[in-house]
Amino acid sequence: MAVFACILWGSAFPVLKISYAELQLTESDVSARMLIAGARFFLAGVMVFAFQGLILRHQFRVPRSKLLPLFLLGLAQTGLQYYFFYNGVARVSGIKGAILNAVGNFFVVIVAHFIYKDDRLNFGKLLGLVAGFGGIILVNWQPHAAIGWQFTWRGEGFLIFAGLASAIGTFWAKSMAKTLSPIAINAYQLTLGSFLLLVLGVPTILDGSLKPTPLFWVLFIYSALLSAAAFSIWYMLLKHNKAGEVTFYRFVIPISGAILSALFLPGEQFNPFLLVALLLVALGIGAVNRWQRTGGQVNRQEHPS
Repeated sequence: MAVFACILWGSAFPVLKISYAELQLTESDVSARMLIAGARFFLAGVMVFAFQGLILRHQFRVPRSKLLPLFLLGLAQTGLQYYFFYNGVARVSGIKGAILNAVGNFFVVIVAHFIYKDDRLNFGKLLGLVAGFGGIILVNWQPHAAIGWQFTWRGEGFLIFAGLASAIGTFWAKSMAKTLSPIAINAYQLTLGSFLLLVLGVPTILDGSLKPTPLFWVLFIYSALLSAAAFSIWYMLLKHNKAGEVTFYRFVIPISGAILSALFLPGEQFNPFLLVALLLVALGIGAVNRWQRTGGQVNRQEHPS
C-alpha cells in the first residue's frame, strides 16, 4: 500500500507539467497555479468526506478542540507544502523535481530518531540517508554549465521547502491519529488546507484568465483522486507503523516520478547523472528495509511475547 501511494504521488510530476502546458502558464503565473492547487485539494477533501460518509458510514464530526490542530495540519501538509511544490515544479524539470522532493524523507527519519524511542537510526538507515543525499547532490550537478551547481530558491529551493513541510505534517498526522480516524484527518486537512491556496488564487478568479482544455480537466480530476487516495492510505499507515520506517518508502516517489516524467514529458530523458541518482535512492530504500527487517527478527527472538 505504501508503494502504491508513492507511485500515485510520483505521477503528480508529469501531470502538473502537462497541466501547466495545457493552460500555457508561465513561471510568473503564481496565482493561477495556486487556484489550480486549491481547487484540486478542496475537491480531494470532498471526495474523502464522501467516501467516509457514503462508503464507510462514519460520522463527519470531530471534537471542536481538534478543529484548530486539523487546520494547522492542513496549513502545513496541504497549504504550505503545495504552495512550494506547485511553484517549484514550474521551474525545474519533472525528473529533477521528483528526486529533489525526497529531501523531506531524510528530515523525517533523522527527527524520528530523537522523538520515538522505537524508531532509532541504525546502520541501514544511515546508509540509506547517505545514499539518498548523494542522489540529491548528484541530480543538481550540471557538468556542462560554467558553474557546476544549478540551484535557485524559487525552483530547487521551493521543492526542498515542500519536502520539509511534508515532514512536519507527517509527525503531526501520526500524533493526531492516536485519537482521530486517519480518514477523518485527511478529509479535514485537505479541505481546510486548500483555503490558503484558494485565497492566493483569487486574482486569477477575478480576471478569468484561465482557459481549461478537455485534457486539463481529465488531469485535474485525476490529481484530486490521487491526493484523496494517497493521503488516506498514508495516514492509515502512519497510525499503525513507525514514522521513520514508513517514510523510507517515499523514496519510491522520486523513482516513479522520474520514470513517468521521462515517459510522458517531451524533451525529458534520462542521463548518466540522473540514472546514478535514482540508483542511489533505490540503494537507500533497500538498505533501510534489509537492516530494519533483520533488526525486527532479532528483537522478536529476544522478546517472544
